[in-house]
Amino acid sequence: MTGYATPEKTQPVADIPAMLRPRGSNHVGMRQFNERVVLQAIRLNGSLPKADLARLTGLTAQTIGLITTRLEEDALLVRHQPVRGRIGQPSIPMALNPNGAFSLGIKIGRRSADLLLVDFTGAVRQRETLPYDFPQAHSLLPEIREHMHNLHQGLGALAPRLVGIGLAAPFNLGGWHKMLGLPPAVSDEWNHIDLRTQVQSFTDIPVSFAKDTSAACVAELVAGRGRDLKSFLYLFVDTFVGGGLVIHSHLHGGIHGNAGAVASLPLHVAQGRAMPQQLIARASLWELEQRFSSLGLDPIAAYDERALDAQHAEASRVWIDRAALALAQCVVSGTAFLDIDAVVIDGSFSRAMLAQLIAQTETSLKSYNWEGLWPANVVAGSIGSDARALGGALLPLHENFAPDRDIFLKAGV
Repeated sequence: MTGYATPEKTQPVADIPAMLRPRGSNHVGMRQFNERVVLQAIRLNGSLPKADLARLTGLTAQTIGLITTRLEEDALLVRHQPVRGRIGQPSIPMALNPNGAFSLGIKIGRRSADLLLVDFTGAVRQRETLPYDFPQAHSLLPEIREHMHNLHQGLGALAPRLVGIGLAAPFNLGGWHKMLGLPPAVSDEWNHIDLRTQVQSFTDIPVSFAKDTSAACVAELVAGRGRDLKSFLYLFVDTFVGGGLVIHSHLHGGIHGNAGAVASLPLHVAQGRAMPQQLIARASLWELEQRFSSLGLDPIAAYDERALDAQHAEASRVWIDRAALALAQCVVSGTAFLDIDAVVIDGSFSRAMLAQLIAQTETSLKSYNWEGLWPANVVAGSIGSDARALGGALLPLHENFAPDRDIFLKAGV
């Protein structure tokens, strides 16, 4: 994970650190905030000696010394080997302890469910994938419960350090069922389920929920392009395309959660009663699946490297051309409403496929009239298919250890 510190040694500790327990007074609350500021500085910059921590945070050297000592005692920080060769005493970089805390990210999608166990540095420790044609709630939820239990218990003595579970799923998992060729009864099953409540019933660990594309946007914000881009429109191409919006390093959902809901973007002006196609019909991997199926090919190849092999290449090329034109319209529309640093495009397919899609999108942008607009910068996302589950896993880590608890989950996200 780019930008996360990777300590040279780990410190397994089973007891729950004191900083995870609530603190009552204003003085203690400030102490906790300062500890989170120090942790965030190390998370963003990698291992740092105390002098650099004082410079970056604006805290005194004495305060930094007290904080790092407490965080070491809580097993959230570890010391690297001293750096010698400079005048004076050798500096000792402080780094995040990978075993200091863990979180579990769960993504429930229309083609698979993924569970990622993530350590304190943001690295994925374990992964479980449950593939299906479409999720059946009555069978999938018990499977998720079993895998959650196994991953938690697999931590052994470190199990008490699992601080939270982040669940990522579409708001309307049964939506667009006609497009998927599903009977209403199959998709409607999800309309009567509160996913967060269901998953919370499986465990005593706190469970948080985010829309799947919002979670993917969180992963990009924290562990990817968000380190350099403060405001961006995020487009994620999956079975159905979706998106997110970051404004000033905060995920913005809007009053009703519509911010970044690009799937519903109309692709042309309505003509009488004829409704225009939405972006979902042209820039979703579901359409590529249909193209592969019509040729007698495995539709799941849309999600892996086979999409560009000799058998699949022509169908993929046609899909890329159509999807890129639609994505380009989305980029132009977004730029007309938002003054942002860039548009970030990612997806649950191969990186080679992403590169071709972005290149074609940039070409397609030349087909649109940019008069009156500053051209948008289109860049590739850096996370890929793990983005939704990883974003889910990062939510509890942020809630427990970052200075600004609300950076991701604003109202409506």
